[in-house]
Amino acid sequence: MSNPSDREYESDLVVVERAEAADGVAVLTLRRPDSEPLPQWQPGAHIDLLLDNGLVRNYSLCGAPGDRTAWRIGVLRVPDGRGGSAYVHDKLHVGTQVRLRGPRNKFALRPARRYLFIAGGIGITPVLPMLAAVEAAGAQWRLLYGGRSLSSMAFLDELAGYGEAVVVHPQDQHGLLDLDGCLGDPDPDLLVYCCGPEPLLAAVEERCRAWPANALQVERFQAQVQVQETGSGSAFEVVLGRSGITVQVPPERSVLDAVREAGVAALSSCAEGICGTCETEVLDGEPDHRDTVLSAEERESNESMMICVSRSRGPRLVLDL
Repeated sequence: MSNPSDREYESDLVVVERAEAADGVAVLTLRRPDSEPLPQWQPGAHIDLLLDNGLVRNYSLCGAPGDRTAWRIGVLRVPDGRGGSAYVHDKLHVGTQVRLRGPRNKFALRPARRYLFIAGGIGITPVLPMLAAVEAAGAQWRLLYGGRSLSSMAFLDELAGYGEAVVVHPQDQHGLLDLDGCLGDPDPDLLVYCCGPEPLLAAVEERCRAWPANALQVERFQAQVQVQETGSGSAFEVVLGRSGITVQVPPERSVLDAVREAGVAALSSCAEGICGTCETEVLDGEPDHRDTVLSAEERESNESMMICVSRSRGPRLVLDL
């Protein structure tokens, strides 16, 4: 693999359309001011917004992958968040420019004969282009879409065109999604894609433990509790293979912090191990993986790590930085 810093696209885009898709959900369409084509992307991809207040936030692309003239994102205002969604809602209007980076995809759609998509709230955004792709491919699929209420659930008009393949399940009318009914029996021919709040992801993961390996793919919007404990662990050293620098990583600091303090550029977005921006190739040593991005097979291979949260199992790591 190559480092993200070797391949990342970054550019200023302008907001050309803005709409309210549901209560608290703003949908932005962005284009380059010079009308040059945007990079290609595949369903499941997300981009980073580099906001003027210093925050970097990633949002799933929810438009048409084949349209290289514009990118579309849906952003839920989070009242008790860290300021990213509030900035988007309050500052990004038609005509506003914003810097973007990406696209990046750690939630890629794999070929299968049948699919089950499970989305909760704003988790519908990465699923939208997946539905169009599997429909075009002629695969069998079903979507379970849950939300607090109908008024909080975005893109219902677009989803209505799929008919009975989409099950819209507002909690205030029908309660929680029937996960036991759809995940009770493992199915070797079915791939499950799930995106939404942490309680939904945890419930789906629990029910898929008996399923074949890699049958379930999830994308998180927030870190799990154990991943957030970035500072825990022993001190170790990191050798930066390209820079020729050795840095010490104390228990209370992350690899990302130590690398940046040494003056070496390293990309990052979420700083919680959920987006994949800081993925870095491991040249030697054994990482202590604490992210929620890499699959079990990717972790076992130890070819890369998320340096914002992951640490080292030994006294030394060599990274391609």
